[in-house]
Amino acid sequence: MTQSSSTNQKKKTRRNIRWRSMTKAELIEEVSKVVEMTRKDSETIVETIFDSIVNSLHKGDKIEIRGFGSFRTRQRQPRVGRNPKTGSRVEVPSKRIPYFKPSKELRDLVNQASQAGHAATNHTETPATVPVGDQSHSGS
Repeated sequence: MTQSSSTNQKKKTRRNIRWRSMTKAELIEEVSKVVEMTRKDSETIVETIFDSIVNSLHKGDKIEIRGFGSFRTRQRQPRVGRNPKTGSRVEVPSKRIPYFKPSKELRDLVNQASQAGHAATNHTETPATVPVGDQSHSGS
């Protein structure tokens, strides 16, 4: 097998994986179940956390959550772009972009989980979804 066919095989495999996204509503539901509180109270907590992160980033602050990661903004320099329809030059101004840097602990946890999942599905077809949280209580 040549190097290029091996690389093509890897690319094909990656394209077949469909990742599951956890929505904000699912996160609120998960918090509600774990902490045994109303969905409305859980929604208030989740919204407050998100609002606090956004407000801190807006002020230029860095948010650091030990064992999870840090949020900050990066400055993107002004540049000259192109209008895709006309091809004409467009000045793109500088702007701040939110950036998340995972902690070593989070990276290690994700890699442990993905390795365990890979071992469990090693002899089957590519998984259609990646489970998020404890799914044993779904359907109730």
